[in-house]
Amino acid sequence: MDSEQTSTSALQHGTGSESLTNGIFVRVSPSYLAAQSDPAAGRFLFSYHVMIRNEGVVGARLCSRQWIIVDGEGNRHDVNGMGVVGHYPDLAPGESFEYSSFCPLPTSWGTMEGSYIMEQHEGGVFEAVVNRFFLVSPAC
Repeated sequence: MDSEQTSTSALQHGTGSESLTNGIFVRVSPSYLAAQSDPAAGRFLFSYHVMIRNEGVVGARLCSRQWIIVDGEGNRHDVNGMGVVGHYPDLAPGESFEYSSFCPLPTSWGTMEGSYIMEQHEGGVFEAVVNRFFLVSPAC
């Protein structure tokens, strides 16, 4: 996988993140789901909204995802899977795809980061970086 063309944005918006790799821009905006959480039972549920936009000149298809989830006690959980929420977005230059998902944690805060494995239309595979974002409940 070629990740030489990777640049990441240090600009963090609150608890979210932005990144740009080989023309693929990713913005993540997380939120705490208080109504579905039960802090007394150690269950904190977070949602996150992802926007993926092809800002490059070559089309690319998202094939799989890799997440590293770390809870507030430092426990790490790796998640790998095909596509995102049952989709394999194929993005021509200028196109975008948005989706929302969720992450349960046993602690009131944690982090997520990872990458999307992308196949370019002209050949080649690369990892589009998803910078670390923070899952934080109001209890923190």
